[in-house]
Amino acid sequence: MNQDTICALATANGIGAIGIIRISGNDALSIVQKSFQGKDLTQQKSHTVHYGYFVDGNEVIDEIMASVFLAPKSFTTENSVEISFHGSPHIGKKILEVLIKNGARMAKAGEFTMRAFMNGRIDLSQAESIADLIASENEASRKVALNQLKGGITNEISILRNDLLNFTSLIELELDFSEEDVEFADRSAMVKLIQNLKFKIQNLLDSFQYGNAVKNGIAVAIIGKPNAGKSTLLNALLKEERAIVSNIAGTTRDTIEEILYIKSHAFRLIDTAGLRETTDEIEAIGVKKAKEKVEKAEILVYLVDAATENFSEDIEMIKSLIRDDLKLIICATKIDEVIPTHYEKIEKIFRNEIADAFDFITISALENQNIQDLKNELSSYVEQLKSEEGNVVITNQRHYEALQKSLDAVHRVESAITGQIHTELLAYELRNALEHLGEISGEFTNDEVLGNIFSKFCIGK
Repeated sequence: MNQDTICALATANGIGAIGIIRISGNDALSIVQKSFQGKDLTQQKSHTVHYGYFVDGNEVIDEIMASVFLAPKSFTTENSVEISFHGSPHIGKKILEVLIKNGARMAKAGEFTMRAFMNGRIDLSQAESIADLIASENEASRKVALNQLKGGITNEISILRNDLLNFTSLIELELDFSEEDVEFADRSAMVKLIQNLKFKIQNLLDSFQYGNAVKNGIAVAIIGKPNAGKSTLLNALLKEERAIVSNIAGTTRDTIEEILYIKSHAFRLIDTAGLRETTDEIEAIGVKKAKEKVEKAEILVYLVDAATENFSEDIEMIKSLIRDDLKLIICATKIDEVIPTHYEKIEKIFRNEIADAFDFITISALENQNIQDLKNELSSYVEQLKSEEGNVVITNQRHYEALQKSLDAVHRVESAITGQIHTELLAYELRNALEHLGEISGEFTNDEVLGNIFSKFCIGK
C-alpha cells in the first residue's frame, strides 16, 4: 500500500481564497506533470514553487502553483507535490478526479502522517501530537501539543528506556552464562535505578490530570436551588445572554454547556436545572441530568441565595454531591440585596455544617460583583494541577495506560530484585517494562492500535 501515490484535499471544505491538494508517493511528480502546463516538475529542485495551469486533456481547470518536495526532504519522506488552487470546492473536486485518473488514489484518514511515522520521519507520540495541535482550541493546549511534537515525551521516555535497557542487556548476558552462576548486573545499582524510574514515571502519570484539563477543558457544574442565580451567573461569565433568566422557578429544564477561556485554559460551564423535589415530569428529568453532570464534573460551583434565611436544603444537597476528587466552590449570590454581615453569617453556617474543604465566594451576577474572584478560583485550580517536576505533560490516554503498565512492571522488577527471584523472571519483567515504554513512541505496537490512532485524523493529514 505504501507504494501507492496518494492525494487529498489538505484545506478545509468550503469556499476560500485558496485550496491546497497534497500528493505523496514515488510517482507524485510524474502524476501531476501529466496535467501541468508549465515547467517539467520531474526536473525541478526540491522546495521550489512553480506557476502554471492544471489541465484535463485540452480543458484548463485552473491556474495553480505547484510546490515540489523531493524525497527524503518532505513530511512523508516521499516525493510530494502541493497544488495551490483558487478555493472553489468544485475546482478541488475536479483536480482530485484528474489526479486519480492519472494514477493516484484518494488518501485514507491520517495516511500522510502514518507514512511519516512508518518511514521514520516522526515517532508515534509525535504523530498523535499533530492531531492534538490541529484540534487545539486554546493557548495552553497549543503549547503542550507543540512540545510533544518537538519530542518532549519522546526524549523523556528515551532516557528512561536507555537506563533500563543497559541493565536488561546485562541480565540477558547473565542468562547466557547461567551455568557458570555469575552476575554481570550490580543489583544494588539496579535498585537505585528502579527507584529513579518509579519516581520519573509517577511524575509523568501525575501530569495527566493537568494534561487532560488542558486538552479537554475542565467541566464546571453550576448547581443550586431554583432561582439561585445559575443562569444569571452563566450569562455574566460569558458576557452574553446565553441562558433565559426569569423569576419563575424551574425556567432551566435542560443543561446548557458553553466554553469559557480563562488565562488560556478552557472551562466547560454547565448550567443545570434547579435542584428541588418536583412533580413536573420534564423538570424532574432536568434535575436528574443536573446530578449526572455533577458526577462527571471536576469543579462544583454551588449557588446559594444570600437573600434567604434557611440553608438546610442546600447543605443536605451539597453533602449528597461532594466527593474527594471534586473541587467545591460555594457562591453566595445576590449580595447586592443584603448587608455584608449577613453573608458573613452565611459562610459561618456552611463552615460549621460541611466538613469537606471548600472555597466561599460572594457574588452578584446581576451587578457583576466579584465575578473575577470566581474566575480566579477556577484558574487557580488548573494551575495547582501543574507538576513542578519537568515540562513534559501527558495528555493522551494511551500514553497514560502504557506508563501505568510500565510502572506496574517496574514494581515487579523491584520485587524480583529484593526477593532474589530467578534471573529469567527478572529478565521477563524488565522486557515488559521496556515494551510498555516503547508503546508510547511506537517501537512496540500493532496494526490495530495504529489503525485506531490514524483513523481519527482528517483525510488530508
